[in-house]
Amino acid sequence: MDEAVGFIEFNSVAAGIFATDAMAKKSEVTIIDSRSVCPGKYIILITGMTGPVDESLQAGIEAGADAVTDHLFLPNVDPQVIPAILAAGPVGDLQAIGIIESFSIPSCILASDSAAKEAEIRLIEIRLANGLGGKSFVTMTGEIPDIEAAMEVGEEKVKAIGALVRTAIIPRPHPDLAQFIL
Repeated sequence: MDEAVGFIEFNSVAAGIFATDAMAKKSEVTIIDSRSVCPGKYIILITGMTGPVDESLQAGIEAGADAVTDHLFLPNVDPQVIPAILAAGPVGDLQAIGIIESFSIPSCILASDSAAKEAEIRLIEIRLANGLGGKSFVTMTGEIPDIEAAMEVGEEKVKAIGALVRTAIIPRPHPDLAQFIL
């Protein structure tokens, strides 16, 4: 079984906390994030093996009932995605930079996973709604042809959901930029 990611968004903090407990009790998963986000929503992000994540996700959806506003189940997640969400992965040298900004967390996670699977890029960070009014973004680095290929696939995932805010590619970033995005 492959590693998977599960995500649920709620329009209620109480429902989110209640669902976090139900998810943790249901299956052997790791809760990566469980917190309130702007504008007054609550998110839960879990990881683990595919079967347990699916079971736990279903328990969270059931516990959250009508407070669930969005969810995502992503089996076979690229190994870079979780470290990028935690902002804990090694980045190395900063090459060309790609940025995808979205209105939703699931679309950003899907874009990041697709981009990392498409080309030889390194995910720098996946920022999920924190201090962003509910929006999310991913930053990545690599050689310009790889960034262009990754960005095209990632952008299409976000467009398909109707959640694209903006994208940008910086072919030769100024060295001072590294301190703000690494």
